[in-house]
Amino acid sequence: MSNYKRIKGTKDIFGDEINYWYYVENSAKNTLEKYGFKEIRTPIIESEELFSRGVGQETDIVQKEMYTFEDKKGRLLTLRPEGTASVVRAYIENSLINLGSPQKFFYIGPMFRYEKPQSGRYREFYQIGAEIFGTDYPLADAELIHLLHEFFRSLKLTNFKIKINSIGTQKSREKYKKVLKEYYTPFLPNLCEDCQRRYNTNIMRLIDCKIDKEIASNAPSILDYLDNESKEHFEKLKKYLDILEVPYEIDPKIVRGLDYYSKTAFEVEHLDLGEQAVIAGGGRYDDLVEQLGGPKTPAVGFAMGIERIIEALKKEHIEVKKVSQIDVYIAYQGEQAELESIKLSKELRKNDIKTYLNLSKRNLGGQLKHADRLNAKLSIIMGDEEVVNDVVTVRNMETGEQTKVQRSWVIEVILEKLQEFY
Repeated sequence: MSNYKRIKGTKDIFGDEINYWYYVENSAKNTLEKYGFKEIRTPIIESEELFSRGVGQETDIVQKEMYTFEDKKGRLLTLRPEGTASVVRAYIENSLINLGSPQKFFYIGPMFRYEKPQSGRYREFYQIGAEIFGTDYPLADAELIHLLHEFFRSLKLTNFKIKINSIGTQKSREKYKKVLKEYYTPFLPNLCEDCQRRYNTNIMRLIDCKIDKEIASNAPSILDYLDNESKEHFEKLKKYLDILEVPYEIDPKIVRGLDYYSKTAFEVEHLDLGEQAVIAGGGRYDDLVEQLGGPKTPAVGFAMGIERIIEALKKEHIEVKKVSQIDVYIAYQGEQAELESIKLSKELRKNDIKTYLNLSKRNLGGQLKHADRLNAKLSIIMGDEEVVNDVVTVRNMETGEQTKVQRSWVIEVILEKLQEFY
């Protein structure tokens, strides 16, 4: 047995499990493209400063969770812990603003955070995210939330709910933070360790603490301290969501964990996932592009965790089809049959038929057992006798029925028989 093990907090994805990944990723791409989003791919390593400046120096991500290291020239590099800052960096560096506004991008890829591994939370995890640059119009926020609602419905998920909030502008938040600090001061000695630290560094995170829930439940609501601009923005968001028939709850406790959010904040919770219930979240970040060195550019976006979505699918017992099933397995015996099988495999693949050519020295019985384990729909069986007679045997692996077919007709027959499986 090998001494090498996968790193704690990571996982290998293969077999039937990967069908869930195809299902989620393909459904997401279809939905995002339907809404006019285009894919962007960014590096998984970035400058450490991108995240300490963009995500926030006092956030848990920057303080405790980033994988940061020095390269051979002494530069601090970080495995990206989230996707938005990288997309913003790419937007600025490549002058994408010159392509006009608004612009819509989506990404799919791995993120890295040093956290305690548990169900639905890994140190390497995958996110699907979407960003809209160049509009402060609340209809953009509503469209993103509507997109999430439609996406989860397309996956056949039902046991989820959408929560929305407004955390206002920077100005209105400063006023609220003072009120919040006054409220929490008497409780400070009894707060959890994280809350005691956040009291001075990130006071708004106290109201979504999973430990001091009772204290948080009676905390002042940020909705009572919004400026007129934020109030108007939030009212329009609710109006648009009502027009789009998106069910939602208003939850003043949603503040999100990153410093760059302003005004709209939202989350999607799955009711069967316990503490890791949030399967998607996002909001507006109108100052981040400018903060990272670009021109003043309002923006809004979201990210969702693939692993948590897959957990939700399993909780709701939603079956996904096997997308990598083999159409035809070519089994052969004999030297001439081997050469003819190689030629036939090329012809089948040229006709977009998923073909598995035997690559071992198994006998025919062993090859057919292998075809069965691979869930091949059909098998082509060929021996030297078949080569001499210019025929092949086509076998339905589900029923066991076998048919002799002229070699010159085999492509047409295979295509016709495959139709029976759809």
